[in-house]
Amino acid sequence: MSSVVESICTGIFLEDAEILKQEACAGDQFLLCLKAPECARYARPGSFVHLQCDPRLPMRRPLSLMRASPRDNRIELLYKAVGKGTRLLALRQPGERISLLGPIGRPFQPHPEHPRPLLIGGGVGIPPMIFLADALRSDRRFRPFAVLGSEVPFPFQPRPSQYLVPGLPPQVIAAMPLLDDWGIPNRLTSLSDFPGCFRGYVTDLARKWLEGLDKSARAEVEVFACGPHAMLEAVATLARELGLPCQVSLEEFMACAVGGCAGCVVQVRTKQGPAMQRVCVDGPIFDACAIFG
Repeated sequence: MSSVVESICTGIFLEDAEILKQEACAGDQFLLCLKAPECARYARPGSFVHLQCDPRLPMRRPLSLMRASPRDNRIELLYKAVGKGTRLLALRQPGERISLLGPIGRPFQPHPEHPRPLLIGGGVGIPPMIFLADALRSDRRFRPFAVLGSEVPFPFQPRPSQYLVPGLPPQVIAAMPLLDDWGIPNRLTSLSDFPGCFRGYVTDLARKWLEGLDKSARAEVEVFACGPHAMLEAVATLARELGLPCQVSLEEFMACAVGGCAGCVVQVRTKQGPAMQRVCVDGPIFDACAIFG
């Protein structure tokens, strides 16, 4: 059963979601599948949910959406158990119900005039890139390429990609099977010497791919990124250096997540000058130039 919370104005719903699956992955990461019809119907790449990890914890936690299926009324979340809330969430079992608010936030906005999206995800920033890739694969105007990085084991079993990617070292062949099966070329990076992965940062491999494109192909690229703040700043710097449009998904601590408390504000550059905007409802997607200059 679900009830509307400011649905006419914001499209945010309060749902009593059912846990369908809770799967433990490597690196204290968990895949959580929920039956949440309203969220599944209205979610877009870049959206997140604010959920109650445990009835004993009144404060909710924001988690990015990895997939949403309106047909199956399902959403999928990939998270890492790092604090009290997410560790309690990891103990929840299928059949239990969990309260969530969602979908929240402004989504990514791919532009057809840039038909070569470059998706860059680091750590817990990987899920929004999967959601975006899922949306892009159904639009023949776009030819995405994804670079995913992690310093802990990936929450999936990497395998050699079936796609050759010009400009990349031939030994860099590790890929995410799901993206490969979707027909989306991708490569994995890490400083942890995982087999087949590029040893370095996501921006290092992204640069190799970008510099391997000719001028006309590079002009078709638009960058999308989610991950730690330092990674996003490095991605923004790379995009600015090469004159590429770039959208980033920010992560901030949130109390209400619906714009009421203004506890997640960041300074944003606008045409009228610096302004404070809320990551939850004014974001979490921002133009990289507005955040990093």
